Order: sequence, then C-alpha cells, then structure tokens
Amino acid sequence: MELPAVNLKAILLVHWLLTIWGCIVFPGAYAWSNFTILALGVWAVAQRDSVDAISMFLGGLAVTIFLDIIHISIFYPRASLSDTQRFSAGMAIVGALLKPVSCCFVYQMHRERGGERLLHTAFLGASQEHSAYQTIDSPEASDDLESRAHVPQGY
Repeated sequence: MELPAVNLKAILLVHWLLTIWGCIVFPGAYAWSNFTILALGVWAVAQRDSVDAISMFLGGLAVTIFLDIIHISIFYPRASLSDTQRFSAGMAIVGALLKPVSCCFVYQMHRERGGERLLHTAFLGASQEHSAYQTIDSPEASDDLESRAHVPQGY
C-alpha cells in the first residue's frame, strides 16, 4: 500500500504546534523530549539526502510515543481543570495519537532516501550495503589483476 506524499516540514509544523500547546500543562520532561525530536526533524529537513538524519527522527518519534503516554498519565492534572488546561492536555493527547501516523510517513521518506532495512540493521547489526571497492583478497580482484598482468604495455 502506497502512502500519499506528505511534506516533512508539514509533519514538523503540526507536531511543533501540538507540542507548544501541550507544554502549557506538561512542562519539563515532556517539552525536552518533544523539542529534542523536533530538532532532529529540522536536521532531517536540512539534509535532504541524509539517511542518518531521517533515521534518528523516525526512532525519536517512536520513542516519544511511549514517553508521551508516560508523561500524560503521570502528570495529568486531576483537580478541576480550567479551559486552558483542558485544551493543553487535549492537544498533548492528539499529538501522541498522531505520532504513529507520522511514523508511517517518515518511514516512507526513510525508504525513499535509501534506508531500506531499518529494523534489521538497527537491531541485528547486519548491513546489506555493498561497497564499490574490492578487497585484495577477493577472487574477482585477483582474476582481474592477472588478466591485466599479461597485457603488454607500450612505452
């Protein structure tokens, strides 16, 4: 299933607004975790070809889903809430609910930048990248060198 094209700047803008509004009631660790991830998103916008930048942003978004759940559940004000506090808590909850959707779009951008096997390489450490360089010990390199050794060179 192909996801529609979404601009990374639009994702950042939406999450920035929701984080700003959520920080009215949830300052401190909520703000630090979300603004740090938004900074990684700005890095991913600035370096359009960087797989590392989009990978870090994607991983950070995934982690902040759980951190937002923890922050909201622990620090939700239980006393009578003003309208501003209700609005702020609601925006923090909407932001937490939108992050999995954003992760899907950012993962699609990650794949477009060339980062294919994210989970496999991140957790198992096995990379499928092949270099254009050959080692001296490889059989292809030695066959190629032997064939060039028998060609007479004119000086």
